[in-house]
Amino acid sequence: MLEQLADYARPVLDLPPVRRTRRNHGLEHATIHLLSGKKYRLSGRSSASGFLLFGDVRTEDVDEAAHEALRRMRGGEHNLAVHPNCGTNLVTSGLLTSLIAMLSLSGTSRRESFNRLPLMMVLMMFTVLFSQPLGMSLQRYFTTDGNPADLEILRITRSEMRTPFSSRPVTVHHVATRSS
Repeated sequence: MLEQLADYARPVLDLPPVRRTRRNHGLEHATIHLLSGKKYRLSGRSSASGFLLFGDVRTEDVDEAAHEALRRMRGGEHNLAVHPNCGTNLVTSGLLTSLIAMLSLSGTSRRESFNRLPLMMVLMMFTVLFSQPLGMSLQRYFTTDGNPADLEILRITRSEMRTPFSSRPVTVHHVATRSS
């Protein structure tokens, strides 16, 4: 069903900035897959011009992983574009469990809502289990593209930024890409 929806959405998904963002998102995930094998903990964010990686990792390792990921994706390993810790999965779980909670509690008094709490929790747990494969499918058909086509890596730059929740700066790598 999601594949059919993606076919209907193809005119939007194939708009050049959307397509570039989806390809960069796939390359971001593939890069994170390869770096995770080296025990790095990373997060990322993609755009039409490339992607950012947040985490303490050597620039040489990012460069090596990004180029290897691109090579492997071009070689047919399109599944590298889908990652279990993607924000798409988190948003899918959050949205569906929130909907279940709202539906479970709609039209009830405060006392009745406490009586429904065990049922609501069970429904939310099943929803989380269901939402994980749904989020992976949403990535596959909508938010990433496992075929990098003519995507190329232009440069990788490293910087640091301060966050309000950490005394140490966060390492950020910007992987700039180009695609026609």
